[in-house]
Amino acid sequence: MNKIAFVAIASLAIAACGTQGNGATPVKALQDSTIKIHDEIMPQIAHFDRDAVKIDSILDNLKNMKTAKADLDTSSTRKELSILKANLESATEHMMDWMKGYNPDSTDVKYFETELQKVSDMKKIFDNVSKESHEKLKSF
Repeated sequence: MNKIAFVAIASLAIAACGTQGNGATPVKALQDSTIKIHDEIMPQIAHFDRDAVKIDSILDNLKNMKTAKADLDTSSTRKELSILKANLESATEHMMDWMKGYNPDSTDVKYFETELQKVSDMKKIFDNVSKESHEKLKSF
């Protein structure tokens, strides 16, 4: 009888240590937070791809644009848009690299704390690049 009581109490204690108030384990909570952020920024990749195509089109037609807009500094525009395209591609590659290395089957809290920080940092990058893209492409 004492063994059963001990096992029951030990099981409850272990379960209590491994859960948060909402019933999720710390690993599950961190994993859910990580995936939530990923899911927020992942759709931006489609926008980044469209913006990169738009940039290519603009760069291909800069001479024609110059005739329509005499004050257009084509050298500066080419440089700015090339940098923007590189930033868009870099953000996308960063996401792809992160996804390749992500291990959703891990049970290590530290691993998910690190992954949550990585994806949070990536969200900042995506937000900045998205803002930059909107600002630089709005006149085209």
